[in-house]
Amino acid sequence: MNLEGKKIGFAFTGSFCTFKKTIEQIEILKKIDNIEITPIMSFNSYTLDTKFGKAEDFINKIEEITNNKIIHTIPDAEPIGPKKMFDILIVAPCSGNTIAKLANDIIDTPVAMAVKSHLRNDRPVVIAISTNNALSGAAENIGKLLNRKNYYFVPFKQDNPISKPNSVVFDPTYIKKTLEYALDKEQIQPILL
Repeated sequence: MNLEGKKIGFAFTGSFCTFKKTIEQIEILKKIDNIEITPIMSFNSYTLDTKFGKAEDFINKIEEITNNKIIHTIPDAEPIGPKKMFDILIVAPCSGNTIAKLANDIIDTPVAMAVKSHLRNDRPVVIAISTNNALSGAAENIGKLLNRKNYYFVPFKQDNPISKPNSVVFDPTYIKKTLEYALDKEQIQPILL
């Protein structure tokens, strides 16, 4: 399905090493006619400065590109479902911590609340996984989401199988295509790169 005219919720969680490449994909998406992107950030992604950049710089850049204020509190995320704010919601990057919360219905962050609220409308959620423990501790939770209705994954791969053998990361260049497929209720293939 074409993304033209669609309303997209775009949620960030704390896998900071992927922020720059993810933001580049938002810039690409914003070139699509009549697309509206509303950013959402977890508590940590909204407040923490890391070696990958300052939170304030990321916030300013994301709000500038999307021309929307970031949803960063649970009360602000809760109306997403009742107001049917989005056609689709993507969590990119989606950390192992957030995957665990979603897989086990723990709703204690703005991103988890956004997903829960959005799913009540039987609409797709796209997961762009980025975690160092995907092939160990997080594997069970990833498996749960792979088998749940309305969850779709951006294709991913091991990012450094020698020094980080349990780590996987999504390929940001597949974000647009994954969103298009998910709007048609299809999982883009191959899911493993």
